[in-house]
Amino acid sequence: MTAVASSAELNVETPLAALEHGITPAGQFYRRTNFYVPEIDPASWKLPVCGEVEAPFTLDGDALRTLPRRSVAVTMECAGNARSLVTPATPGHQWEHGAVSTAVFTGVALRTLLERARPRAGAVEVLFTGADSGSVGAGRTEPFARSIPMALAQDPDVLLAWEMNGQPLPAEHGHPLRLVVPRWYGVASVKWLAEVRVIAEPFRGHFQYEKYVYLGEAGTADGTPITRMRVRSLVSFPSAGDELSAGVPVEIRGCAWSGEAPVERVEVSADGGRTWAAAQLAAAPSPYAAAPWRLLWIPLRAGAAELIARATDAAGNTQPLECVWNELGYGNNAVQRVPVTIV
Repeated sequence: MTAVASSAELNVETPLAALEHGITPAGQFYRRTNFYVPEIDPASWKLPVCGEVEAPFTLDGDALRTLPRRSVAVTMECAGNARSLVTPATPGHQWEHGAVSTAVFTGVALRTLLERARPRAGAVEVLFTGADSGSVGAGRTEPFARSIPMALAQDPDVLLAWEMNGQPLPAEHGHPLRLVVPRWYGVASVKWLAEVRVIAEPFRGHFQYEKYVYLGEAGTADGTPITRMRVRSLVSFPSAGDELSAGVPVEIRGCAWSGEAPVERVEVSADGGRTWAAAQLAAAPSPYAAAPWRLLWIPLRAGAAELIARATDAAGNTQPLECVWNELGYGNNAVQRVPVTIV
């Protein structure tokens, strides 16, 4: 395998209008890199499965694709989504609301490979290392690497995926192989996989121990790792700044998701949060994907209006009206506020 820097860090949001249709086209799926998009030769690429296992082995792409295939629709969100709206401001890429997308990923269940490798009794995590690497400060260089607990690794819907929406993974989304961890923030779904290693001690790499943790957040212990996505809803139509006509019905549309439990209801306010109405919630493409919602609204008076959508999941988690601050701006699931003008 060769890995060559083909582009610098590349972060691009998904247009919110693309979210209301369920599955996001690959060309509009949000992009997030920490270093660069590595250039990998599929003909020489191989994946070692090693570490605390009884039967380590290595597979190439052809061998992987002979294994039982599984397809899962998954909503993936960057942990820094909506960081630009956190106050006081925090470091990191200043995402608005579009660092989230949904795709159908196809590959093999991670547990299929683990069953073949036979983890030893002392194994606690599975570590995934990507082909991308770079400076993490203080003269240190590290590859992008993350781990998940052994119990999660046995979930049949945690995939090593080589397809996205029925096509080979694009380079910017992890070609030739990426991890897909449903319900967790996108940082867990390591791209450009170079190694799968079973380990006997918790991983303490830069992207798991120093970054992608909650620091200084009220009610959350410092160092708590970023794991499941917090409940969130987005308004995809109308857009901020739109002009709407008084007396003319408007269908407010959007989507909602949660990594903790299925979304149970979405409420919409057209007056900045003073009053709320229940939106019609449609079926999600899968238990791991955002559910579309809609509400018919008739604006009655000319002037400024503020649209808000608030989701609640089956575990009782509800979006806050204001952001809950932390030092790195992670997990900001405060409601989106959409100002419009009625004319």
